[in-house]
Amino acid sequence: MSQREYLRQMPGQTGATLSPGLAMRLHLDAPLLAGLFVLMLGGLAVLYSAGGESLEMVIRQCVRFSAGLTALFLLAQIPPRSYRFWAPFLYCGGLGLLVLVLIAGTEAKGAQRWLSIPGIGRFQPAEAMKLAVPAMVAWYFSERTLPPKLLDVLVALALLGVPAALIGMQPDLGTAILIAASGLVVLFMAGLSWRLIAVAVLLVVTAAPLMYFFVMHDYQRNRVDTFLNPEADPRGTGWNIIQSKTAIGSGGVDGKGWLDGTQSRLDFLPESSTDFILAVLSEEFGLVGVSFLLMIYLVIVGRGFFISWQAQETFSRLLASSLTMTFFIYIFVNIGMVSGLLPVVGVPLPLISYGGTSIVTLLASFGMLMSIHTHRRPVSYTHLRAHETDSY
Repeated sequence: MSQREYLRQMPGQTGATLSPGLAMRLHLDAPLLAGLFVLMLGGLAVLYSAGGESLEMVIRQCVRFSAGLTALFLLAQIPPRSYRFWAPFLYCGGLGLLVLVLIAGTEAKGAQRWLSIPGIGRFQPAEAMKLAVPAMVAWYFSERTLPPKLLDVLVALALLGVPAALIGMQPDLGTAILIAASGLVVLFMAGLSWRLIAVAVLLVVTAAPLMYFFVMHDYQRNRVDTFLNPEADPRGTGWNIIQSKTAIGSGGVDGKGWLDGTQSRLDFLPESSTDFILAVLSEEFGLVGVSFLLMIYLVIVGRGFFISWQAQETFSRLLASSLTMTFFIYIFVNIGMVSGLLPVVGVPLPLISYGGTSIVTLLASFGMLMSIHTHRRPVSYTHLRAHETDSY
C-alpha cells in the first residue's frame, strides 16, 4: 500500500492531506454547513408566517444571516492556536464591556443590556461572552493536568461566575444561564469528579429557595410561579404558555399547513416570531415538521461532537465540546419553555427565531468549530511509513 493510498483510506482524513476539496481549502466543514443552511432556509419560511407574511422582517433576518455567515467564514480561517493565545485578552475585554453596560448601557424594556456606538448602532456585549467564556476556561485547563484539582475547579467557577453575575445584574437571566452552562461543560469535559458534581447539584438545590426569595427579581419569580401553575392567571402571566401549548397541540400529526395557523395569525400567541416560534412551526407543520427540525438539530450536534472527538489538542477538544453543548442547551431550553416543561427565560430557538446579535454569535461559534476541524495537523510521514510497514 502506498502512502497516497493509505492517506485516502484514513478515517477522518478523506485525502485532505494530499488533495483537499474546496470546502477543506476554505476551512469549511461541508456536512455542518449543509445542516446550518437547511435550518436557516426553514427558519425563513416559518418566520414569514409567524411575522404576518412580513417580507421586510424576512429581509432583515437574511441580512443578519449574511453577517453571521461572514463571521463564520472569517473565524474558520483562524487556526485554533490563535484562539488559545487571544482567549485571555478577549475574556478581559468582554468583562470590561459588561461593566461598561452597567454604568452607561442603553436601557430598553426595563433591562440595561446594550452599548450604543454612534453611527453603527447598539450591540449586546453579553453575546460575545458566549464565545469568550468557554474559550477562557478551555485555555485555563489546557495549561494544567487533567482531571482538574479542586483549586483549578474553583478558579474555573470564578472565571464563569463573574461574567454570569454581571449579566444577571442587567438583568438577563437567559444569557447568564447559557454562559454559565458553557463554562460548566468545559469543566465536565475536563474530567470533573462525579463526587464534586453531586456536591454542586446538592448546593444548587439547597440554595434554590434562597435565590427565589432574595436574588431573583419580581418578574423572574413570576416566571417560576407561572411555570408551576400557569392556570392561576390564564389571562395574565399564564397567557403565553397556555396559548403556546394550545398551538402545539392543535397542529396534530401533519399540521394545518403553511400560513394556515391561527394562534399567531390571530394574535393569540405573543412573541410568535422570537421566543415562541416553535409553537408556530408546530401548529402549521405538526409532529412531522417538529420531528424533521429535531433531526436536523441532532445532525448538527452530532457533527459538533465528532469534531470535538477528532480534535488533537486539549484546548480544541474542550472548546469544541463546549460550543456544541451550548448549541444543544439553546435547543433544550427553548423547546422546554415553549412546551411548558421549563420556566420562560427568553432563550431563542437557534437559527429559527427572529434575532440579531444571537444569530451572529451562533454562526461565529460554528466558524470556530470548523477551524478546529480543518486546521488539524496531518499525520506525519514517519508515522505513515511505520504503519505501512506494520500492515505488511
